[in-house]
Amino acid sequence: MSNRLQQQLEFALEIDKEKNIFRQTHLSQHGRNENDAEHAWHMSVMAYLLKEYSNEKVDIAKVMIMCLIHDVVEIDAGDTYAYDAEGLKSQKAREDAAKERIFSILPEDQKAELIAIFDEFEDNQTAEAKFAHAMDNLQPLILNNSNDGGDWIEHQVSAEQVYGRQIKTKEGSEKLYDYTKKIIETHVEKGSLKG
Repeated sequence: MSNRLQQQLEFALEIDKEKNIFRQTHLSQHGRNENDAEHAWHMSVMAYLLKEYSNEKVDIAKVMIMCLIHDVVEIDAGDTYAYDAEGLKSQKAREDAAKERIFSILPEDQKAELIAIFDEFEDNQTAEAKFAHAMDNLQPLILNNSNDGGDWIEHQVSAEQVYGRQIKTKEGSEKLYDYTKKIIETHVEKGSLKG
């Protein structure tokens, strides 16, 4: 086996660990907590299905790979809940260290390629990154909606917090942002989001 193939297969096995990183979001219809790999797969498929709603034309293959790798760093860094103010303070440092270790398993050219895609997602400046972020925000929102807002209730999340997070959805898709606003308004009325 060539050294290159060995590195690629080692990386493939390493990222399997993403299946062990559980998120605060539950699967639809009051299922168990989802893991990072399920989240990444789900938002990648959603990106393909919903690409017509992107504010700008996007390279959908690039968006999908962004979706698939954006949380790989959580193998080392752990999942940081979107509304955990304290955890968010150290998130970037933890994820930067994880990014270097995990992507360094790959051959240099693929390491550079995937780090560039990961960084593009994090910088959120391109049409692809903005649409990938829209998926990253929409996916847990629709799961939470299917669970009657249970995760918001459990963590005492406010509508203001959810609107703050959904700004990135608006940057990627005005149409999908309008949909999220309706969901948020419904949950404020129901009392599952603090007004």
